[in-house]
Amino acid sequence: MTTTTTIVPRGPFSLRELATFAFGHRQSAVYDGVMRMAFCVDGYQQAAGVEVRQPSPDEVNVVVHGDADPELVTAQVARVLSLDHDGEAFLEVGRRDPVIGRLQDVAPGLRPPQFHSPYEAAAWSVLSARRPARQTAQVRDALSAAHGTAFRLAGQTSPAFPTPRALLAVAEFPGVPEQKLDRLHAVAGAALDGRLDVSRLAALEPDEAMAELRELPGIGPFYASLVVVRACGLADVLVVNEATAVATMAELYHLPAPPGPAEIARIADPWRPFRTWCAVLLRAAAGRLPATR
Repeated sequence: MTTTTTIVPRGPFSLRELATFAFGHRQSAVYDGVMRMAFCVDGYQQAAGVEVRQPSPDEVNVVVHGDADPELVTAQVARVLSLDHDGEAFLEVGRRDPVIGRLQDVAPGLRPPQFHSPYEAAAWSVLSARRPARQTAQVRDALSAAHGTAFRLAGQTSPAFPTPRALLAVAEFPGVPEQKLDRLHAVAGAALDGRLDVSRLAALEPDEAMAELRELPGIGPFYASLVVVRACGLADVLVVNEATAVATMAELYHLPAPPGPAEIARIADPWRPFRTWCAVLLRAAAGRLPATR
């Protein structure tokens, strides 16, 4: 079954930018006009596949494959692509801060891509510990192909990551040591208990949500932050411990040394309510500025 829905972006949006943004389990820079995604739908009982296209700046079309509620799936796609926020309001930040404005000019329509869900982000975190991202993606894809639901999306087969119940049924898998599989099972159990629901985590203060996530085996401070900030779609969390973003901030704001937390907070205050977006923009787009080459 397929259903086509439409998302109308508020402000600049470039599907190409997000489709080619190497992040987490998305490593491909290939873009043929379609962004294909297969994932566990919020609630973690079903999977869906989607074909996303942008025929015009003001229209994003989503072809939903599977039996899940198309409106629920489309809302999740909007969150994953940061289309659930007002891009026009983000442009206001660039008008307040010339550095951010320059980055917006060289990367028009770039918004932070998100993990499909906190469940998948937590599973990725367990799999990626002490393992290169590309290798992690290969293991994740193999696990999805073996135990997830596959969808035929614009001529390509895309398997979704296993639902929590399907993951709990996996007793062993090549490339996943016993300890990591136990940790994946803990993530699956937390998802079934509702502890990884987006609505629940987003309703907490970020620090509180991160503290809860650190109770899961294998989820330390870095990965807890990754799950909360880059899976719940939060746009305004201050990033103080991302080394590349901090170093880039020192360069673009002409600081004598990488700033500490207090200086970062001062510089980032005009970025509200898009401090997360600005930190991603610093890292992703600074290399496009002539002055940094």
